[in-house]
Amino acid sequence: MKYIDLRSDTVTTPTQEMRDAMYKAPVGDDVFSDDELMNELEALVARKLGKEAGVFVPSGTFSNQLALYTHCNQGDEVILDQDAHIVQHESGASPVISSVQLFTLESENGIWNLEKFERVIKRRSISTTETKLVCMENAFGGRVLPLSYMEKVHAIAKKHGLAVHLDGARVFNAATALKVEVAEIAKYADTVSVCLSKALGAPVGTVLVGQKDFIAEARLKRKQMGGGMRQIGILAAAAKIAIEEMSKRLFIDHENAAYMESLLEDIPGIKIDYTQRDINMVFFDIDNDKKYTLHEFLHTNGVKMLPYEGAFRFVTHYDITREEIKKACDLVKQYFS
Repeated sequence: MKYIDLRSDTVTTPTQEMRDAMYKAPVGDDVFSDDELMNELEALVARKLGKEAGVFVPSGTFSNQLALYTHCNQGDEVILDQDAHIVQHESGASPVISSVQLFTLESENGIWNLEKFERVIKRRSISTTETKLVCMENAFGGRVLPLSYMEKVHAIAKKHGLAVHLDGARVFNAATALKVEVAEIAKYADTVSVCLSKALGAPVGTVLVGQKDFIAEARLKRKQMGGGMRQIGILAAAAKIAIEEMSKRLFIDHENAAYMESLLEDIPGIKIDYTQRDINMVFFDIDNDKKYTLHEFLHTNGVKMLPYEGAFRFVTHYDITREEIKKACDLVKQYFS
């Protein structure tokens, strides 16, 4: 059975163009930095985001944790959102890998009270650690943070001599929603993590970008973390297509999510979370105890979704058609009626 998979945009399969490019890809040894296709990819992503250099790693978790490991020393503090991916979805890696202290700040859908943010920045004393890094995330769930907000966070961080890291796993989606180039978002961070295997559709990989000296240090630490890879031009071939071509079609996923939203709105009792409707995701809930087994019903009928965790999330991507979206929403309607 071919499933309609709405769990995430990580479930996409490589396009035929990607498969052909992977088959023909020239390769070298990336530990020696002589895989030319990977060198081209890292330079391309860095250039797109307005940074000097980049380093490829297997995953977004690897990239974010490598950024923390390179920015910070043991015992340093990192300020980030209480619902940040680094906190909630990276298996508690930060204290294990970097031995950093995470200070989680409550937000309103990713937007901090900036006065409180500035108050919690610490200077080293006999009793306290020192804040070294601030992390933002854009897109934040299904919401895109305004550039004016990012600019303010960046300004406060720089006022206190702090580095800024952006978890930009879906930064191309954020740029699409804001109708700007990704560099306009990235300029408010010293380093950016860009996932290539989510909405962009590459099978593997994330690139961490920043200044040359930082990336040189990160490359060493990548090796320490077990991320020294060999003939990975095969992965770079698909990832270049993700950056150069697939980034241009993200608006289609956003339009399909809007179509999905309109169908779900017609189901009695469904409540759409409109605060998270900026990109290719639809978050919704319903006051009905049957919701806890909706995922089982849909799976039986050919639709994959994540189990209920305080809300439902449907994600559109290039492997999902409008006909499949309608089928999935019709099944939701059938189940709750």
